[in-house]
Amino acid sequence: MTNVADAQLVHRVALRGEAILTSPRWNKGTAFTLDERKAFGLTGRLPFRVNTLDEQCDRAYDQLEARPEPLRKNTFLQSLKDQNWVLYFALISRHLRELIPIIYTPTEAEAISNYSHLFRRSEGLYLTFPTKDSMEEDFLEQTKGRQIDLIVCSDAEQILGIGDQGVGASFKPISAAKSAIYTLLAGVDPAKTLSVTLDVGTDNDDLLNDRLYVGWPHKRMRGEEYDQFVDRFVQLVRKYHPHSLLHFEDFGVTNAKRLLDKYRDQHAVFNDDVQGTGAVTLACIMSAVGVTKSKLADQRFVVFGAGSAGLGITRQLRDGIVTIDGLDQEEANKKFYLLDRFGLIKESLGAEKIREGIQEFVRPDSEWEGVQANDNGEIGLLEVIKKVKPTVLIGCSTKAGAFTEEIIREMAKGTERPIILPLSNPSKLHEVTPENAMKWTEGKALLATGSPFPPCKLPNGKEYIVAECNNALIYPGLGLGAMLSKARALTDTMIIAGTRRLASLAPALKNPDDALLPDFEDAPGVNYEVAVAVVEQAIEEGSADVDWKKEEVRDKVKAAQWKPLYGTYVYDPNGTT
Repeated sequence: MTNVADAQLVHRVALRGEAILTSPRWNKGTAFTLDERKAFGLTGRLPFRVNTLDEQCDRAYDQLEARPEPLRKNTFLQSLKDQNWVLYFALISRHLRELIPIIYTPTEAEAISNYSHLFRRSEGLYLTFPTKDSMEEDFLEQTKGRQIDLIVCSDAEQILGIGDQGVGASFKPISAAKSAIYTLLAGVDPAKTLSVTLDVGTDNDDLLNDRLYVGWPHKRMRGEEYDQFVDRFVQLVRKYHPHSLLHFEDFGVTNAKRLLDKYRDQHAVFNDDVQGTGAVTLACIMSAVGVTKSKLADQRFVVFGAGSAGLGITRQLRDGIVTIDGLDQEEANKKFYLLDRFGLIKESLGAEKIREGIQEFVRPDSEWEGVQANDNGEIGLLEVIKKVKPTVLIGCSTKAGAFTEEIIREMAKGTERPIILPLSNPSKLHEVTPENAMKWTEGKALLATGSPFPPCKLPNGKEYIVAECNNALIYPGLGLGAMLSKARALTDTMIIAGTRRLASLAPALKNPDDALLPDFEDAPGVNYEVAVAVVEQAIEEGSADVDWKKEEVRDKVKAAQWKPLYGTYVYDPNGTT
């Protein structure tokens, strides 16, 4: 990682003239000093005035504001990133809450779906199934001689809300945007990141029939051929960048957890959809049980929506109970009741309705004798709430309004402080609004949502701050911690350590009417703390491959973080390009 103490860092750069102006890593635009302009052959290529970075940010923000539509803002920022990394990251850092939704969710969905029609220039590495035989050559063409700390890859099969998007979702909007958030919120050097598209085709007929589609126009590969293609890529990562973090993003439900399990003992791999969502949800619930003065093991969890996110959350909560409260895994599994489109997941649904990976949470039919079911023998959410009397209700269904007034009021009968987390994105797909959840529980609920919501009123007239259960509060820090520790695996205990650190920062622990998680504006500082906790845990458990003492970790992490500052440039023909 690059050590950047302040803006006085000196960079020795081998590029001159047009080459340095067209390098997004090194371009300063009008911020090149007069001495730098002379040394790099830029005096006649730039207008006279030398601007500060703050002045450049002000100008870029004015230009951004002239574009009212989010998609136009997105394309402007992408163009800025293509020209000048420091200015791009400095601008967004100054307006985090406003601009993260522009470069990532929800605006990226529209950018993804229109990708082939918006295409201007390529970014990142494309590995395509028909050219798999040259994969190593193609990989080295972009990575040889580079230190790569972070690799974000996607096959773009499962984009939240819009599904299979072929190369569109693997490219600028997802893999590159995910890398950008690692930089913005954790300080990962963008020069040491790589965004990878695994183009294995698409099952999206609209794309296959679009004459402008830029990806491989073929039905998506499956089975052994798919696995061999992915494995060839992973082995290249392990061979050439053994200490990097490999981040899997937006893989389909049949592959996400399976690939994570396959490789997590071989390399430091992470899947945000499976582990990040689970980790931030665990932190949120840990802070909630801190408010109620109870334990994780005391809770009864109903999870409505058992896809990749719901199952990832369930597993992370289960692992938290095992690690923190000391229950064995079998006992911890019994704390969970999962529902999908067939209702409660129970034995009599049969193998054809119970997907792979969920078996350990299947409820025995004997528990549900006498409980009302529909004509197909399926038990719905209301009946589960009545019988289980859950203390925690989590929504990952994308079924808007699924937590009805009857369901919320029924839950509130069975627990003093119901913990309700409607996590589906975007906000229009939330299972219940915070306002209604608070009203129907008469102000007793502890709430967090998957998208930002304004505060809601308590019966006493005070405002309740609704936490946003945003993965970006934790996954950049988990990743940075794994990179800096040089651990060969991101262990469950490292993730739990980061999660506990995040939970400890919750404002609700000081004021129960405050948020269950830190404000998103504080995300950079929060992720720093998460990274410190992860490195400390890696050192303690012997996973780290660095010769650091635990008391050195905070300073080491701080020194390793990249910052969007220009520094001073010295021309050196043997310098960096």
